[in-house]
Amino acid sequence: MLKTRLINQPRRVKQAVVLIADALMGVAAVWAAFSLRLDTLHWPQGAQWWPYLVAPALAAPIFVRNGLYRAVFRYSGMAAMRALGVAVLVYTALFFGVLVVMTWPVVPRSIGLLQPILLLLLVGSSRVAARLWLSSLSHSQRRGLSVSRLIIYGAGAAGVQMASAIASSHEFSLIGFVDDNPALRGLTINGVNVHATSELPDLLEKYAVTDVLLALPSISRSRRNEILNELQPLPVHVRSMPGLSDLAHGRVALADIKELDVEDLLGRDAVPPDRALLARNLFGKVVLVTGAAGSIGSELCRQILQEKPARLILVEHSEFGLYSIHQELQHLCLRIADREGVAVELAPLLANVRDYGRMLEIFRAYQPHTVYHAAAYKHVPLVEHNPAEGVANNVLGTLNTARAALETGVGHFVLVSTDKAVRPTNVMGASKRLAEMVLQALSATPAPSFGPGAPAVSNLTRFAMVRFGNVLGSSGSVVPLFRRQIEAGGPITLTHAEVTRYFMTIPEAAQLVLQAGAMAEGGEVYVLDMGEPVRIIDLARRMVKLSGFTVRDEDHPDGDIAIEVTGLRPGEKLYEELLIGDNPVATVHPRILKAHEEFVPWADFRGDLELLKQAVKANDTAALRILLLKHVSGFTPDAQDSDLVGLASL
Repeated sequence: MLKTRLINQPRRVKQAVVLIADALMGVAAVWAAFSLRLDTLHWPQGAQWWPYLVAPALAAPIFVRNGLYRAVFRYSGMAAMRALGVAVLVYTALFFGVLVVMTWPVVPRSIGLLQPILLLLLVGSSRVAARLWLSSLSHSQRRGLSVSRLIIYGAGAAGVQMASAIASSHEFSLIGFVDDNPALRGLTINGVNVHATSELPDLLEKYAVTDVLLALPSISRSRRNEILNELQPLPVHVRSMPGLSDLAHGRVALADIKELDVEDLLGRDAVPPDRALLARNLFGKVVLVTGAAGSIGSELCRQILQEKPARLILVEHSEFGLYSIHQELQHLCLRIADREGVAVELAPLLANVRDYGRMLEIFRAYQPHTVYHAAAYKHVPLVEHNPAEGVANNVLGTLNTARAALETGVGHFVLVSTDKAVRPTNVMGASKRLAEMVLQALSATPAPSFGPGAPAVSNLTRFAMVRFGNVLGSSGSVVPLFRRQIEAGGPITLTHAEVTRYFMTIPEAAQLVLQAGAMAEGGEVYVLDMGEPVRIIDLARRMVKLSGFTVRDEDHPDGDIAIEVTGLRPGEKLYEELLIGDNPVATVHPRILKAHEEFVPWADFRGDLELLKQAVKANDTAALRILLLKHVSGFTPDAQDSDLVGLASL
């Protein structure tokens, strides 16, 4: 097939073909200009041959210089037409100038204006024809291609740009726009009709629409959630586009069409950050993050860099994780340096927080001002099956890092905690509550000692803990799991129909940690006012419906995706809480609260921490359980020890 053979030719061959075609059109335009000017079919004589030679000789280098042969004709649009217009203007000035200067006999000067107009029409028409021909599909190709029938929700600039991108695509067929602006209703944009949003259900049925694209990058989260609630009952796959910040540096492209963000599934407005609080302990400071490659740790690093610290220390146990986040942050540092002229130094360090000697060595070498301790084991079933490792990492790792901070005079130390630390039913939650208590006890002690013979350390560090709920989109989060299960055709698996969780986004969680750390005076436990908890089964149903499917249940046996209840996992709770006590205190941030939590004085606590170390070393899970029960208020573990090593030894 000629089209396929032409498309598969080397790029230089295709450019040469187009260049020769443009030269021939230049000659044809000269002939047409003479014929129109002289009012007869023209055959050149004498000096009249010169314009036939000059026209292609001038046009070729000008067209090459303006990039007319770099465009891919199948996808060329207004940008290519603008480049052609600029090239023809330059060509017109030179061609007319040559005719004026040379004053060839029987060559009218008006040819110098008439011929470029004809050349523009010929070349422009050829580009349009080539695009239509090359981008068209054969009947056999169309039969084998599944095309989504799309309506764009929003007829603003982003929607119009997306429509232009879709015009050259075979993945989507654009049916129309819907918009709630009365002034746009009944209009057409590039030949596509704009309808009222109230007409959407009828449009879906009439045109068998499969997808709705939300092209509303600037609307508020609450308004976006209202629209999603309106779309949820409709049998259509809802897709999204990036927000304004993502669109700021480039045009909208077809690749920007994606599944709904986890923020869209949250159903509430994001917590707005206080920029002054974010920068208080970061700008120009040496900042250290443990667990730097984790879901929260990596986002902390990204946001910390935006506040331009002097140096960012990345402490991570996973070699691949450290390599990945370091590569990403290096590119971010280069962008910050180009944009703001500020150089931030990165230090990627392999270390385990369970190794006190290594942590002390790092703290002494870099003298950090602010530390964010995000290194932890957080997956409930895994820690339940490996309790000694969970306690060693979460409790003793926190103790080691806090001790190194005290001994090197760190100014601020912030622990990333969890709502599972409140009246926990699992070892992971109990270990995080015990880690909180370590910092509370140290904060309340002016000069803590870390063992017999160890000198007391003057306490100059402000310790704080930040407690929040589940993070949407993090490793182990239900959202990516549910999305994979929906793509596979189901079923979606839930542990219990009544499980509820507090949710927040990864950026929200990181911002909360940074802001709470800046507010800390010492020993505070901060929590986020996260609104109402979300039932996981409601989240699953929302994801199914917004993916264009229906839930299969007793009332709808012919639905697309089933939801199966598998039973609670070891240590899992039906619901989580954020507070142990009552009456939290407001802070300067309207969505951050300060909790009052009881703790054990350091002098009474230190001995049991030594016993905890011995129990971890011996993998004595019974002793670990006794110590956790002694200190963690409301801890109600499973009746049976779930340590896999211990069970295998029976």
